[in-house]
Amino acid sequence: MWALPAVARVYIACAVLAAAVCAVPAVRDAPAVPWGAVAVLAGVCVACERMPRCPLTLPVLLAGAFLLPPGAAGLVAVPGALLGRVGRRPVWVRRLWHAAQFSLATTAASCVYNLGAPRLVPAPAFPYALLPALAAALVLTLVVTALDGGVLVTAEGRSPRTAWRGPLPDALVPPLVHGPTGLMTAVLWHSSYGPPVALLVLLPMAVSSRVLERCRRERAAHQATVRALVQAVDLKDHYTRGHSERVGRASVLIARELGISGDRLEALRFAGTLHDVGKLGVPTRLLRKDGPLTPEERRIIELHPEYGHEMVRGIGFLEEARAAILHHHERLDGSGYPYGLMGGQIPEFARVVAVADAFDAMTSTRSYSRARPVSVALAELHRCSGTQFDPRMVAALARALDRHGWRPAAGAPPELAAAPPLPVTGGSAAGPPGPRSAPSPAALSRNVPVDHCRAAADE
Repeated sequence: MWALPAVARVYIACAVLAAAVCAVPAVRDAPAVPWGAVAVLAGVCVACERMPRCPLTLPVLLAGAFLLPPGAAGLVAVPGALLGRVGRRPVWVRRLWHAAQFSLATTAASCVYNLGAPRLVPAPAFPYALLPALAAALVLTLVVTALDGGVLVTAEGRSPRTAWRGPLPDALVPPLVHGPTGLMTAVLWHSSYGPPVALLVLLPMAVSSRVLERCRRERAAHQATVRALVQAVDLKDHYTRGHSERVGRASVLIARELGISGDRLEALRFAGTLHDVGKLGVPTRLLRKDGPLTPEERRIIELHPEYGHEMVRGIGFLEEARAAILHHHERLDGSGYPYGLMGGQIPEFARVVAVADAFDAMTSTRSYSRARPVSVALAELHRCSGTQFDPRMVAALARALDRHGWRPAAGAPPELAAAPPLPVTGGSAAGPPGPRSAPSPAALSRNVPVDHCRAAADE
């Protein structure tokens, strides 16, 4: 403890002293305190604290706040905090601090609950006690958060703004879950079923919380996998840096207009973000070449959809996204690659990503082309609808841009974002297309004929 700053030692000592003072009424009125309930709830708290990532500590503390007088309710948290798992040193200082912190928070919650729901009957009256229970749960989480912020300020030297600003919004969510659970435990505790059935209320919450936590970790792992692959592509092909994320974002805009949601929407976002992952298999000198590509070099670059498909073959959560990665350069008229699919043979996800890919390619500055305004890019997409792009996807993108706008690539001229998207009427652009910039020599040297619906294609 002496390794801590002096102000932190004083802060922790004051918290411990305050918790001890709050426990005095329980000791003074010992005959009136239901020590059996205190012991059972404290034992459950110890079990919860010994288990990794157990979500039941707060509901148990709240049940104690609803069942016990404030002084006794504060004692429920002490054994669990003193015997709980601590990952960082100094271990006993942290345990002592947590015991004081949760004891004070539970005492405050019990006081708030007793103010809103006086104990005129031996059992909490549900649902009349629901609002006081939610208020008590909110107070408990706010006190825990506020005391934690004080430790960050005194022990780690953080500013009050960073210590409290981030955690405080998160403290508003747990009361909605833990408050009713703790109240239901208290209601059943005094019912004819007794404490054993009351504690069973916590079991479904424990199972569901573990499942949700597992899903959260899996989702974080999925995002980390995608992020690592995208960063590898961006490092290899610096001209398309940020392109993958923007294609993923544009794909989601189109998908929402088409009514795609849930897991399929997430899969489509992954598909758009990883559509060019196959470029990892293309020699860097070809990706960064400013001069003309030979027919052989173009054939090598056109292998990147198949490379990408093979790279993600063993990643289970990218199952539906693989088709988009493989076929996003197919064209409705059958002149695309790698397999020359036509019309409805092209998977839906691939048709979405093709439009998103082409749109971002046209509104971004590359080594071989200048960025175009959004309105001009949309006009080009409409011009190529039915031959290169699915008209439904183009119209969906136009509607989404009209509603949400578009943030152009970093370094693009500001006027590109300000250009309004063209309205959609019957699947085509209303009015004549805006002026189109002349193709750069590099674009022509890469065999990208501007007037034959290839200007929109991202290599």
